[in-house]
Amino acid sequence: MTTVTLFVLLFLLMFMGMPVAVALGLSSITTILLFSNDSLASLVLKMYETSEHFTLMAIPFFILAGSFMTTGGVARRMIRFANAAVGHLHGGLAIASVLACVLFAAVSGSSPATVVAVGSIVIAGMVRAGYTESFAAGVVCNAGTLGILIPPSIVLVVFGAVTETSVGRLFMAGVVPGLLLGLVLMVVIYIVARVKDMPRQPRASLAEVLVAARNSIWGLLLVIIILGGIYGGVFTPTEAAAVSAVYAFFVAVYVYRDIRLSHVPDVLIDAARITVMLMFIIANAMLFAHVLTTERIPQMIAEQIVAMDMAPWQFLIVVNLLLLIAGAFMEPTAIILILAPILFPIAMQLGIDPVHLGILIVVNLEIGMITPPIGLNLFVTAGITSLSIGGVIRAAVPWLAVLLLYLVLITYVPQISLWLPDLLA
Repeated sequence: MTTVTLFVLLFLLMFMGMPVAVALGLSSITTILLFSNDSLASLVLKMYETSEHFTLMAIPFFILAGSFMTTGGVARRMIRFANAAVGHLHGGLAIASVLACVLFAAVSGSSPATVVAVGSIVIAGMVRAGYTESFAAGVVCNAGTLGILIPPSIVLVVFGAVTETSVGRLFMAGVVPGLLLGLVLMVVIYIVARVKDMPRQPRASLAEVLVAARNSIWGLLLVIIILGGIYGGVFTPTEAAAVSAVYAFFVAVYVYRDIRLSHVPDVLIDAARITVMLMFIIANAMLFAHVLTTERIPQMIAEQIVAMDMAPWQFLIVVNLLLLIAGAFMEPTAIILILAPILFPIAMQLGIDPVHLGILIVVNLEIGMITPPIGLNLFVTAGITSLSIGGVIRAAVPWLAVLLLYLVLITYVPQISLWLPDLLA
């Protein structure tokens, strides 16, 4: 009865249009008042403990670093480098936009930020070069999802905090799948461009490529600092986040000089708004997870699935279907906070590596970000183009087939996710 009440209340409140954070908190409190012996004081302590979680302290710093990189001219320089490197190929400008998304995802940690920063520049350029706006929007909308897979990913930090999985291993596990997905998208674009004879850019000289690379190197060094520092034992992921925020400030203000010191408070306020919104969701979701754990709901579900003698590959099919459905209606962070406490114990009992599970979940959430009706990237793309939401959906849907095939690959070839972290370990 407790389980039914908890989930019925949650989905009923969200269906009524209530924000996810409020729905999570209210359904948890109501369930505890009706069926549990916990006091309201314990709930306050639980929410306070969430704010003290050391791993979650990385989120504000990564958001701040991404804000400095997005507000500054980092994206513009990365796009120039990507275009100089691959713009001469068939569909070169579209391929360059995917490469730019890969590079910017590695410094922003956010999918919507990647779409805005890259899309606001390249979509107009692609249209001027002879591409249709629909094709350009579809490419950027899909490639922008790499922002939550390639480290430093805020979604991976949340998964690591909820499941107590090493954020460092998750970051390293996201590198190969992220680069591979970017490569897959580029290959598909190249094939389509050859078939449809899409425009090509003049080949850039070696000097032009080197100059563009030199101009963008300060942004790219952020990735090396974060991952190298974590796996070199210099600092923890949370400390790496703080270092990245200071580095991004220094690059944006003193190296590229795209942001004046007088504008820094505006960047801080924007980052604070995003942080408060996200941490409020996390605090309420942790409360929801507390109710799940107290009532042994994940354990009961795990015991039932194990009793069904379900093989790991069958369980992964169920996970994919569940996440694909959830992704169409909910925001990635909320999905992880709600479902990870349920799926994680089952995966452990079935012998599924927690790092592999984390990457699998994130790839599902990538697909959710371009799946109607709630796919966040669809709305962001519509906001930076002249297309309606319906037009963006029609532009993005053909690329869903590519992502779904890639999901099957990630699901059943765990070595793609585990090779790099295992090698470094």
